[in-house]
Amino acid sequence: MLEALVNQHGKALTIEELRQQLDWSKSNVHRTLQTLAHAQYVAKHELTGTYQPTLKLLELGARLLSGMDVRRLAQPVMRTLGEETGETVNLSILEGLSVVYIETIESPMPIRSDTAIGARAPAHAVATGKALLAFQYEGYLARHADELRSFTPTTLATLPALKDELARVRREGHAINHGEWHHSVGGVAAPLFDGLGRLVAAVGISGPLERLTATRMDQVAPLVRQRAAEISRLLGDRRAAPAGGDAGADPAPPLAPAALPVRRRRPRGTAAAAAGDRSADGSGDGQAAGAVPAGRGAADPAGA
Repeated sequence: MLEALVNQHGKALTIEELRQQLDWSKSNVHRTLQTLAHAQYVAKHELTGTYQPTLKLLELGARLLSGMDVRRLAQPVMRTLGEETGETVNLSILEGLSVVYIETIESPMPIRSDTAIGARAPAHAVATGKALLAFQYEGYLARHADELRSFTPTTLATLPALKDELARVRREGHAINHGEWHHSVGGVAAPLFDGLGRLVAAVGISGPLERLTATRMDQVAPLVRQRAAEISRLLGDRRAAPAGGDAGADPAPPLAPAALPVRRRRPRGTAAAAAGDRSADGSGDGQAAGAVPAGRGAADPAGA
């Protein structure tokens, strides 16, 4: 039925025309059209009694495409960003006032932030979370205001402070975490948009604040915006880069390996790793719709 309507290239069809094309009974055509109209996939023109498909089909297809492609399309760019910055790179989506990590590229550094795919973090306290919150509809924050919590002295746990920060994110095109979830971990992140201009996910880097200083974050922010814009273009976004984005930004200065002690990493799935969802990732990593089950894996909290 939907294919028959879409294949008309804008022409509306009557019930009789659809019956002939599909070789269905008239009652079957009528019942199917009523069901599709109720679900808003088809619209009826009352004056002519004809039917046409609605843009809801396009929206549904775009959401499906974005959800399927974001991880696959982002991975090569994430690897490049990891090589350029030397830090852990994360891709995340938003669910309520939490972010869910759907992809991660680990830093090669001996001291790093670790994230497990499927782990969660408080969106208001990590960079990718703030990059996602900054582009939500009016009233989204108020709806989740009772979930705001303070984790460190730098956490923005009040609506006025958080709204001011998100306004800055919209102006500059990237979000920064100054140790707001774990006091020793920071991050920089930027939003990703699809071909319909809708928010899909956020990508960001994270690392220990001993290495990812405020100066260093200022240096890598244009690169994070640039790589985020690159992923958005792969998702179909043909608009200009988000505010503050520098498509031709110079690469960030290379990061010299820090003379920091090597810590032993616990294997995934140990009691320590499963103790909670508090990732050491400061970036806060994608509305792609919550495709990752809650609680699937948890990040090693060491170094946070």
